[in-house]
Order: sequence, then C-alpha cells, then structure tokens
Amino acid sequence: MTALLEQSNAARITSPASCPIVGDSAELTSIRDIASTIAGRKCTVLVLGETGTGKEMLARHIHDSSDRALRAFIPVDCSSLTESLFESQLFGHARGAFTGAIRESLGFIRAADGGTLFLDEIGELSLASQAKLLRVIQERAVVSVGETKARSVDVRILCATHRDLNQMVADGTFRQDLYFRLNVVTLNLPPLRERADDVIALANHFLALQSEMYNEPVRVLSSAAQAALLSHDWPGNVRELANAIESAYVLSGGTTIEVSDLPDRVRGNASASIQMSRAVSRPAMPAISNVEAFAASGDADLDLDAVERRTIAEALRRSKNNKSAACRLLGINIQRLNRKIEKLGVALA
Repeated sequence: MTALLEQSNAARITSPASCPIVGDSAELTSIRDIASTIAGRKCTVLVLGETGTGKEMLARHIHDSSDRALRAFIPVDCSSLTESLFESQLFGHARGAFTGAIRESLGFIRAADGGTLFLDEIGELSLASQAKLLRVIQERAVVSVGETKARSVDVRILCATHRDLNQMVADGTFRQDLYFRLNVVTLNLPPLRERADDVIALANHFLALQSEMYNEPVRVLSSAAQAALLSHDWPGNVRELANAIESAYVLSGGTTIEVSDLPDRVRGNASASIQMSRAVSRPAMPAISNVEAFAASGDADLDLDAVERRTIAEALRRSKNNKSAACRLLGINIQRLNRKIEKLGVALA
C-alpha cells in the first residue's frame, strides 16, 4: 500500500465518511433519489456535468450509501495518468518489472478491491488506454505489469466527465464499446446557475464546515450577502461557491457574513442583488422597456398579467432561454421568474 501512495497523487484512499449532497432543488432531489436507488447495485455509473458541479461528491455519496462503504473509495484523475505508466498506475506492477520498480505496487484497481474505483475525467484517456480499461471491466481481472497471471477483482466502477462522450464517439476519440460499458446509468448534474434554490443551502453548509474546522460558532449570511450570492452566475459552480464562502469566512470580522466580505467577483453583483431583494417585496418593473417592446407592435392591451407575460417572454427570447440572463434583464431572482413563468403560462421557445 505504501508503494501505491508513493506512486502517484492521482488517487487517494478514503476512509468511510459521510458525503452529503446538499440542496433541495427539484433537479438535485431527483438525482439524489436515483443515486440512492442504484447505490446497492454493481452497475457502472457515468456522472456528467460541468467542472465543479460536484461529480466526485455524488460518486462518494453512492459509495457511502452502498454495502461497500466500509471499503476503500479510490478516486483517480484520468487526466494525470501518463501514457507510459498507465498500466503500472492502474493495474500495478511486480518488483523489477521495469527500471525503478524497486517494490511491488498494487495499482489503483487492486487497491479498490471490494470497494469503489472512481475514474474522474474519463474522457481524457487515450484510445489505447481505453482498450485496456475495457478489458478489465469485461473480465473483472487485472494483470500487473511484469506478471502473466490475472488477478480477479471485485470493484464498483464510477466514472465522470465534463466532456460530451457521445460526440467523442462520433469523432472517433472515444471507444463506443467502452462508452456502452460505462453508460449503464447516467446522472447529469446541472450547473449551479440552473439550481439557484441550492445556493443558500450550500453556502450555509460550507459556513458550517468552516466553523467546525476552526471550532467557532456558526456564522450567518446577511440578507444582502444572500442576495449577492443568488445574483452571481457561478461559472465555477459548487467549487467556486465553496471557495467564495471560505474566503468570506476568513476575512469577516464578526458573526455575520456581509457583502463586503465576499470576493470581488461576487461582490461586483451587489448592486444588482439589492435590486433583486427589493423586487421580491414589490411587483418588478422590468428592465426591458415595455414601451419599446410593445408600442411598436401597436398592441394597446395594458392588462398587467398580459404585460408581464410578454415582458418575460421577451427577456427569455433575448437571453435565448438562459434564465439567469433573463433575471438580470428583468431585475428579479430566478425563484420569482420561475413562479411567474408557471403562474402566467409563459411558453419557453
């Protein structure tokens, strides 16, 4: 085992720990339910999503919810696996198998025997490496470098990528047979900008982790800070939010996190956030000019619901159905926008 840890920092052996999937949005609740359903099965799982959406956390949740929870969870960053050492790193090697192999190495797969192997960024593997991985998945056995005997392994394989594997298959850069082997169950994690209902819950979760780390009372977010967090697009997703909360925590001088404690990239939206907070307490006056939007059409219908419906439809058209962008045009938050869309029956083009 020592040799494995010395071999590469691409994998870490994780002791059993609770890895909660924080959030109550409809999207996340559905994913969490599916993950719990398949946790006790042996099928491979492919987790898709943008960088930073929490794909590894979801994989850990599946592992922790399974009967393998007391065994090893081995995360492997496939982008860091070098072509020349791929077999040695994944399958292990015998002592003396090549120059520098001064001791036997288990390899990541054998280290995960009885547990879970998480292959992150599976789309970064070369075609040659994909072929070798496919053979292991089919035969449930590995042959270490320098040996001829196959060793059986009982490993649950979970994979993740931010890339479009379907397109890679079409382009000939990802093996179709391996894709079918991995794609037994697919879980698609939506970006944080599409599940704004989870932002504050996640922020409070990260604040609690910081308080636990420093053994200090839990800090809270001011209403203005919450509004600022809700107005940010979070291109770095959950990972960016975690870093922003850690920065705000260590820089704050009191028990309440204020807008001024947030990083510049988030604080830059503070003025828009204040507008958003006010919009919650009174009917929104859309940033899109009703005169410009409707006068040209010659429509004299001034019914409030009709005006709101058309204004929201126009914002969605201009933003190409990007709700976050539409919210900025309208000066409201995404929860209010969703309620309006449902109430007014706004059609999404």
